[in-house]
Amino acid sequence: MADPKRCPDGAGQHTPAFSEADLPIDDQGRVYHLQIKPEQIAPDILLVGDPGRAESVGSMFLRDVEVAHQHRGLVTVTGIFEGTGGRATIISPLKTTVTTSGMGTPSLEIVVNELVAMNEIDIATRTRKADFPRLHVLRIGTSGALQASTRLGTPIITSYAIGMDNTGLFYETPHPDGTCQRLEQELGHLMRNSMRPGSRFWGRIHPYVARSEPVMVQGLEETAARLGVPARIGLTASNSGFFACQGRDVARVQPSVPELDRVFSEFDPRLGGQRIENMEMEASFLLHFLGGLGHWAGAICPTIANRRWNTFDHQYQESIALATEVGLRTLASLRNRYPDARLRCPSMEAPDVMGG
Repeated sequence: MADPKRCPDGAGQHTPAFSEADLPIDDQGRVYHLQIKPEQIAPDILLVGDPGRAESVGSMFLRDVEVAHQHRGLVTVTGIFEGTGGRATIISPLKTTVTTSGMGTPSLEIVVNELVAMNEIDIATRTRKADFPRLHVLRIGTSGALQASTRLGTPIITSYAIGMDNTGLFYETPHPDGTCQRLEQELGHLMRNSMRPGSRFWGRIHPYVARSEPVMVQGLEETAARLGVPARIGLTASNSGFFACQGRDVARVQPSVPELDRVFSEFDPRLGGQRIENMEMEASFLLHFLGGLGHWAGAICPTIANRRWNTFDHQYQESIALATEVGLRTLASLRNRYPDARLRCPSMEAPDVMGG
């Protein structure tokens, strides 16, 4: 939950300025890792893991590009998405930023913090603003299917993300709902029961569970249906790595949780028929952190491998492009419905959300 002590008080008094060590800003007013100024980002953001994908999204979907910058392997492109014509029509063009998150939650933690800081903090004074636009952020990325019935290329719309990383554990946010709390308890038991007796790490893997913004989930589902894209809604397991962390046993060191992909595929979350549909490496922290701040976040990730059938889609770029179109049209639709949505510090709960 957002800390009132980190916000201006009711009389408009500023909090102490953030130090240069806590919030590095260069002499041009740019954040340290993205090397971008606040005016160069939009409140509607696509996050992709691959810097090359950020460039391709910018070239394929955005016009009137204002920013195309690369620093430390992190590509940021800001331009206009105009989803007119074709199978659906968006009423208004949308200024959109696509930026690189890198691989895994540790890299994403850096990028998302800098995006939030540029939105919420006055860079000149290094103090938090009294109010600021509500960010709408979508992750578009690749993932591995866990259910045998899922065809390669199927976009998975994340309803809840299971955090198998530990990045989210450093950010204290309340459970978004009772489902997150229940699943954390059940998945903790599942991890213990799935590990070998005598394992050095038995009982030390405690997943956390984050929730996608429900309005965003519904928007993605509706947009996919309009475009004829056969998406699925389900849970996403966000892992701290690619190999043993996702049940791949290729090293000479045994995995702590054998066949983790199978363990997750068989688990029933008891959510109206939803299953744990896919594995990737970023959604958990994105939803946990932004949700705790009151911003809206979601994820739609095509499946480019099926772990039950041990198959891989080498021609997955078309699936990524379709998911990107679904994501951009959803962002545009939501911003059209909530054009002036802002958050007010200190409380980020519903009564203090302006414009929806």
